[in-house]
Amino acid sequence: MSSKELLDLLNKAIARELQVSIQYMWQHVQWKGVKAFAVTDELKKIAITEMKHAEMIAERLYYLGGTPTTQPDPIKVGEKLREMIEQDARDEEYAIRLYKQIIQKARELGDITTATLFEKILADEEEHHDFFTSLLEEI
Repeated sequence: MSSKELLDLLNKAIARELQVSIQYMWQHVQWKGVKAFAVTDELKKIAITEMKHAEMIAERLYYLGGTPTTQPDPIKVGEKLREMIEQDARDEEYAIRLYKQIIQKARELGDITTATLFEKILADEEEHHDFFTSLLEEI
């Protein structure tokens, strides 16, 4: 794998982070009713974490000579609570797969800094996935 391919993967990660930060924030705003009380603050917190991830990845990509994307992946807010959370769980599963791939490729290239960065981000994504899948058991 070339460093260009790694840069492309980092841009995929940025597009994904932008997507979910917007998606989770809109879900936080749109949720209503009794179930919203237990979840909206956590969704807002996760959205902010995802935006911080986008920033960290963009800084790394720029350092490596790339140009960070400004285009998020397609945003899928959803209309019903279950639909939203199922989509969110799928988005976190995608991130987990992508970030494991980035870690592996970065290590193959000897880029320990990128691998370490994504190991930290991966831990957050796994926590987010756990939150969404646990929530699905309750709704």
